[in-house]
Amino acid sequence: MKNIIDESSLNRTLIRMTHELIERNKGVGNMVLVGILTRGVPLAQRISANIKQIEGTDVPVVSFDIRYWRDDLGDLKVQKPSLDLDIQGKTVVLVDDVLYKGRTVRAAIDGIMSFGRPSSIQLAVLVDRGHRELPIRADVVGKNVPTSINESVRVLLKEVDGVDAVNILEPNEKMI
Repeated sequence: MKNIIDESSLNRTLIRMTHELIERNKGVGNMVLVGILTRGVPLAQRISANIKQIEGTDVPVVSFDIRYWRDDLGDLKVQKPSLDLDIQGKTVVLVDDVLYKGRTVRAAIDGIMSFGRPSSIQLAVLVDRGHRELPIRADVVGKNVPTSINESVRVLLKEVDGVDAVNILEPNEKMI
């Protein structure tokens, strides 16, 4: 296992990502943050808190379960979730921990579009590890981490795991 992001570098990375989102959108007036379950939600909440501190503006955060729109989970019977937020005409920023093949993001976009028509959809990810199967690119990336197809990236967050860290696991190491 190799630690690539510790607690302090995670905090710095999220502050930088927040500034990039503010600059990219020339403010945050029409923005909503959609955290993809599981670890995208606390990341979105932290970005929202950073925006509040920097801009003095509350940006809504909603969690989003995208399993209903996945095309690679077999016969998993999942009820269509609700989205407790009006996205019509908004700038929707999808927030997730790791961008890998792109299937989670594709499902999230399909899901968002089923609830209305935002003015734009952007993607902010903590780690982009490459190996895309779909033509999807993040707008804001915390860290680009070249990995082999056999390695795994494990993001740990205090809100879920009790600690902040990002690790690369070798093929014989197990994700916990």
